[in-house]
Amino acid sequence: MPKTPDRPTLYPRFAATRVRAALADTPVVIVSGPRQCGKTTLVRDFVTRRRVYVSLDDESNLAAALGDPTGFVRGLGSAVIDEVQRAPALLRTIKKAVDDDRRPGQFLVTGSADLLGLAGAVESLAGRMEIVALLPLSQAEIFGRRPRFLDRAFDGRVLAPAQVIVAVNLVRLVLTGGYPEMLRRPEGRRREVWARDYVDAIVKRDVQDVAVVQRLAQMPQLLRVLAHHSGKLTNFAQISGQLAIDEKTTRRYVTIFERLFLVQELQPWLRNRLSRLIKTPKLHFLDSGLLAVLLGASMERVAKDREILGPLFETFVAAEIAKQLTWIDRSASIFHYRDKDQAEVDVVIEDSAGTVVGIEVKAGATVGARDFNGLRRLQIGAADQFAAGIVLYDGDTVVPFGERLFAAPISSLWS
Repeated sequence: MPKTPDRPTLYPRFAATRVRAALADTPVVIVSGPRQCGKTTLVRDFVTRRRVYVSLDDESNLAAALGDPTGFVRGLGSAVIDEVQRAPALLRTIKKAVDDDRRPGQFLVTGSADLLGLAGAVESLAGRMEIVALLPLSQAEIFGRRPRFLDRAFDGRVLAPAQVIVAVNLVRLVLTGGYPEMLRRPEGRRREVWARDYVDAIVKRDVQDVAVVQRLAQMPQLLRVLAHHSGKLTNFAQISGQLAIDEKTTRRYVTIFERLFLVQELQPWLRNRLSRLIKTPKLHFLDSGLLAVLLGASMERVAKDREILGPLFETFVAAEIAKQLTWIDRSASIFHYRDKDQAEVDVVIEDSAGTVVGIEVKAGATVGARDFNGLRRLQIGAADQFAAGIVLYDGDTVVPFGERLFAAPISSLWS
């Protein structure tokens, strides 16, 4: 049953440091992220003679795990268990095993769904586990440079990137995204074929691992509709109207896509002193390459219609920040800002101390004072906890626009 898988050489993952640290002092470590983002490749580095590897994508292993979870875990000893969401009851059996033996690093588990959303699956492991998120590759990982962009921003600084990427080269990065299989396919048509097969496989298999869905055939259509809402305030009434399904069902299906790490909702950034803030979440895809395919955004189409770049660039930046937050030392969360005067900031990052960084995204190559209207509102609202406001744009120069306000190249993100 257990085996040692092949070990292809791929991109370094900065989350590996967190996994290694957790294995040294925690009995159960869970690596959680979407399918095909590199989880299996990451955990292969932690397979040893004493920590065997087993995948629940193998139907024989899955049948054994479902049929006799206690005997399955007992037969493994210390193990790497891949795709545990296919048999979530195993986590309760693992809890019993680590209660009897609290040695750290006994189980390294991966899941292609947010296991916290599976009722009862991880509650029993409280105090015995650490969850490490792994999303599609960040540009920093693709270029092999650990960035300091967020640390500098929280210090109120922005430095020029070591390598500036602009214009058509930047667009190509945005349309490719961070899935390893997309990166292996330089031709847009080949990426499109892979992405559509990927969505189809998730709907046919992974959706049913996390929920009972009555209208499974509508899930791909819903994902395409959501693509046209990426970067916008979440309007479930409008989305459900486009699909002729009720709003409650739409909300539930969007939650399923969140649990499968395809989309994320940015909650609004709120402060008690500000009474005119919009309190509606904002929808984003977690990979701009997948979004591009769902929107039909090719290099050829973008050359004719640059308006489509706005939501793609915003999704790209929001995803890059979300990825970096999974492995930086600072504890922080991301939000969006919009008030009733329509002033907005695409991404607001707030750390555990309440320090705030605002990021506005612009697909163009020029920046003016009006592009900072939302950031100035945020600066007033955050007061002395405002660290920096940055307009990321398709340019090559860092330009100050006032106290703690900067325009900076998008490629500053991975510098």
